[in-house]
Amino acid sequence: MEIQVRQAGGVSSTLDVSDATFGSAFKEALVHQVVVAFLAAGRAGTKAQKTRSEVRGGGAKPWRQKGTGRARAGTSRSPLWRGGGVIFAAKPRSFEQKVNRKMYRGALRSILSELVRQERLVVVDDLSLQEPKTKTLVGRLREMGVGGALLVTEQQDTNLELAARNLPGVHVTTAAAVDPVSLVGAELVVASTAAVRRIEEMLA
Repeated sequence: MEIQVRQAGGVSSTLDVSDATFGSAFKEALVHQVVVAFLAAGRAGTKAQKTRSEVRGGGAKPWRQKGTGRARAGTSRSPLWRGGGVIFAAKPRSFEQKVNRKMYRGALRSILSELVRQERLVVVDDLSLQEPKTKTLVGRLREMGVGGALLVTEQQDTNLELAARNLPGVHVTTAAAVDPVSLVGAELVVASTAAVRRIEEMLA
């Protein structure tokens, strides 16, 4: 299949891309599973609380069993008491979900294909900047009619990253670091032709 490549001055050309990568069907269940797993893998899972046996103190019985007119109490660290333990205390855990490589790549193909169908994928010849100037990047994005976007380059571009870091809604990544959450959440994805080729190689 062919996708349009935007060039300076409003001129456009076409780029032949793989149907398997940019023309596959959208598999909503697979995309959802991979996105949830990706977000879950980013959770620290370090939350911890103490049970009644782990809270300091509470060794002595607060008062005798009978004769006080109050409810029975065996420890001042009961979950019912202020300063007591937690009934179902949270403990450190891993939220990781297993997603094999075939599923992950399939989800990326599905997302990229849907971006093409929704015309949310813009391909340009080059995204590199000669110097890290935000003003230069703003002018280039304005020429393309682009506001907030995810900019995808073939390799890390320090000048582009420095120019984009003060622009709200504009993020820079490399083809190798593209992830499903960034693609799904981006209003528009702007990729260089070299980055598109690199993505094709990865998902082949």
